[in-house]
Amino acid sequence: MIDLKKFTHIIWDWNGTLLDDAWLCVDVMNGMLGERNLPPRTVDEYMELFDFPVKDYYAKLGYDFDKEPFDVVGTEFINRYNLRQRETRLQQGAFEVLANFRSHGYTQSILSAREQNELVSESIALGVSGFFSHIYGLDDHYAYGKNDVGFRLVSDLDIPREQMLFIGDTRHDAEVAGEIGVECILVPNGHHSRERLEQLGILLIPSLIELNNLL
Repeated sequence: MIDLKKFTHIIWDWNGTLLDDAWLCVDVMNGMLGERNLPPRTVDEYMELFDFPVKDYYAKLGYDFDKEPFDVVGTEFINRYNLRQRETRLQQGAFEVLANFRSHGYTQSILSAREQNELVSESIALGVSGFFSHIYGLDDHYAYGKNDVGFRLVSDLDIPREQMLFIGDTRHDAEVAGEIGVECILVPNGHHSRERLEQLGILLIPSLIELNNLL
């Protein structure tokens, strides 16, 4: 089991880790697939298919970018998602674990593939923005990855990287943590299945509630 005492700063992924939104991603995408006579996907199928860059995930679903460029369908998805985003809620135990980390003296930040302004707005609406010293998202909606933003975050934090812990829910989160040189744990309650994450050999914590119990 991981020794949380060696860390001083927690970097959080947002979508799927703190925000419970995989169900909405599936619902919105299934609406788009149906309009294109493409088969809908279950949440379980989604967790096996979804990945970064997101363009590859669209290709797996059957989108033909010769007929519809990715930036067009990607923007359509985001516009539909944003119309319903306020239906989402925090993952069970998210507020409590953020408060618990803060009470134990940890500083915290968000590193997300969500567009920056929307990310900040969502964290404010859900009452958690005050937990974070930095909230870093992307400049656009296309979710190609967050490596570059991750390097900027760890530079701006000015904290030894061995004192940072990245908590996410996808293989991409583990990849980003490796790239920026920080330790990572994953919580399989978001956009990737436990089975996919187990293949990485990285510590999995079953839920945010279980993570809270470690403090």
